[in-house]
Amino acid sequence: MPGVKRALGVSVLLAAVALAGAANAQTKTATVNAISATGVGAPIGTISFRDSRYGLVVEPKLTSLPPGLHGFHIHANPNCGPGPGANNQPAAGMAAGGHYDPKSSNKHRGPHTEDSHLGDLPILVVDANGAATLPVIAKRLKTGDLAGRSVMIHAGSDNFDDAPNPLGGGGGRIACGVIQ
Repeated sequence: MPGVKRALGVSVLLAAVALAGAANAQTKTATVNAISATGVGAPIGTISFRDSRYGLVVEPKLTSLPPGLHGFHIHANPNCGPGPGANNQPAAGMAAGGHYDPKSSNKHRGPHTEDSHLGDLPILVVDANGAATLPVIAKRLKTGDLAGRSVMIHAGSDNFDDAPNPLGGGGGRIACGVIQ
C-alpha cells in the first residue's frame, strides 16, 4: 500500500500544478453512469479530460459511489453495456473491453510505468459522502488517445500489479462513461 499512497500523492500534486496551466487545452468529457449486469443505469456525474505539460488531467465530478479507493482505467471500447463475464454470465461493463493497451504490453503496472497498459489511471478517491472530485494526472496519456474509448470505475482499489489478482485486483465494474 505505500506504493499506492506515494503514487496517489504524486498524482494529486501534479494535477494541482497542471490545473493552473491547462486553461486553453483541448477537453474531452464523459458522462458516467452506474452499471450492472443488466445494463447502464442512472448518471452519477461527469469526468473531464484535458492535456497539460505534465500529462492528461483527469477531473472527476462524481457522486453516489462507495467511499474509498477505486481502480480507474481507460478501456478499449466506447460501450458501457454488459457482456459475458465469468462462466459466460452477463457482467457489468464488459462491452468496454479491457484496459486500453495499444502496445499490447499485457501488463498492469500503473500509470507511471512505461511498460504497462496505457489506460492505467491513478487511483480514484471517493470521500465519505460518495463524491469523487480529486483530479489526477495520467502522464503518458493525451486527449488524442481517448477517441473511441470509455472510462471505467471498479468496485475496489488497485494495487498496480497483476499479483495476487489480475489487473490490480479492483474487482467488478461499477460505473462507466463513453468519452466524447
